[in-house]
Amino acid sequence: MAPHGPQQAYCKYDTVHSAAVPRPPLGATVPVFARTSCGSRGVGLVPGRAGHWFPAHSAPCRKWIEKCLHPVPFIQTNLAANMLEQLLIHQPKDPILFMISHLQQDNNNVPKIVILGPPASGKTTIAMWLCKHLNSNLLTVENLIGREFSSLAAGARRHYQNVTKVPSTLLVRLIQERVSEEDCIRRDYQLARIRMFVRNATLVSLMNNVVLSSPDTVLIERNLGKRIDPQTGEIYHTTFDWPPEAEIQNRLVVPEGISELETARKLLEYHRNIIRILPAYPKILKVISADQPCMDVFYQALTYAQTSHRSNAPFTPRVLLCGPVGSGKRLQAALLAQKYGLVNVHCGQLLKEAVADKSKVGELIQPYFQKKMAVPDSIIMKVLDQRLSQQDSIQKGWVLHGFPRDLDQAHMLHSLGHQPSRVFFLNVPLDSIIERLTLRRMDPVTGERYHLMYKPPPTVEIQARLLQHPKDTKEQVKLKMDLFYRHSSDLEEFYRQAITINGDQDPYTVFEYIESGIINPLPRKVP
Repeated sequence: MAPHGPQQAYCKYDTVHSAAVPRPPLGATVPVFARTSCGSRGVGLVPGRAGHWFPAHSAPCRKWIEKCLHPVPFIQTNLAANMLEQLLIHQPKDPILFMISHLQQDNNNVPKIVILGPPASGKTTIAMWLCKHLNSNLLTVENLIGREFSSLAAGARRHYQNVTKVPSTLLVRLIQERVSEEDCIRRDYQLARIRMFVRNATLVSLMNNVVLSSPDTVLIERNLGKRIDPQTGEIYHTTFDWPPEAEIQNRLVVPEGISELETARKLLEYHRNIIRILPAYPKILKVISADQPCMDVFYQALTYAQTSHRSNAPFTPRVLLCGPVGSGKRLQAALLAQKYGLVNVHCGQLLKEAVADKSKVGELIQPYFQKKMAVPDSIIMKVLDQRLSQQDSIQKGWVLHGFPRDLDQAHMLHSLGHQPSRVFFLNVPLDSIIERLTLRRMDPVTGERYHLMYKPPPTVEIQARLLQHPKDTKEQVKLKMDLFYRHSSDLEEFYRQAITINGDQDPYTVFEYIESGIINPLPRKVP
């Protein structure tokens, strides 16, 4: 992020007016404080005509962005608005390369829809209508395995010819390969007629999930009347949707597997698996009754797909809390996780859980615990990478504390692709840390924790039996403080956009500062 020079001031701009403002000095980046429709602040300027610059929220700016992205035919108003927001938040040195990269990788405004439901619930029909309306791509087992220039598809075809079924892991790899192609990135895609089991449901990250539901008796009756046009793939029904054209009527065929017995078997398999899949998508799932006119189902699915699902934060929060021992990282992480639904990731706790679960990684960790030695960074990163790569961490965001503790660990975390979107350093004086930690006590009888100043024991009898943990002695606390501050300058240099907060105040006041740092755009650091 380019810093402001001494003579580069913050200019105010009234959002009511649309006149151009004088161009700043060559090479300068002057932010304009203006309120946009999404509540953002700190909008920058873009070049205009005759030596003028325009505010980033104005119509000339939108035209400038669309001109820069002219080769991309799918630019839309909401996409341009999102692009402005991302430029505002990240303020890259090269806006053009940033916008291209954002469209290729982080285009969250392009709907990605998976349609789940039992046989004969109308998944394919709804998916085809959505594709026509949204100009998107339909992904089914048939067209995935029918792709000509894919080695994965060729292997799936051979497997399908032998057992008429594609293994779940191979099917997920086919989906991942397909959705990473350019037309699925710049348009959208619909997944239909694909049965995904729980062990693979979390392998594909999706934004909109539609589940069609209907009584089994209705579905069995509906399935018996299904007919398919072999030329177009359109689905018709002998009772509800019979084509008026005689030509189409004559070429309709009865699909395989629609007998009452086969439909009942498929329904049983569906009910057995769907109850394990749905919990993977708790907040991005819409259940629609399929026992109603198909057009009503379609419009409900379309409305849900076009609805923006967003939190107060401008992006999925990935928060890193740094600070010395006793600075309150654990409490702040718990408050963030509780309010925003983030995954609370504590490095030390993850290692203990791995040992308790007796996993393979836990077996590697246990000898270090027994000998009270530091666990190697390579093992820590393996455990941490597994946790941050899980679906709930990707979907909800996470708050990490207890790691990294030095520059090497920060580089390792970055190399695995787990870059925090916000970094906070909690700054607490040594005297306050000593007061917080050295006065902590525990009752060995009840396990209750006390603090001689903030939470004293209620009776003299309890106070007499209190014990102090060896790690809370003054010498140990000073040793850990020295170790932290020995590496803190390197970490602050690595995370240049980190926000330093005074942690020596009421915990809820500290939380308010952290919360504002997550919701609001990053401030520019003036030298």
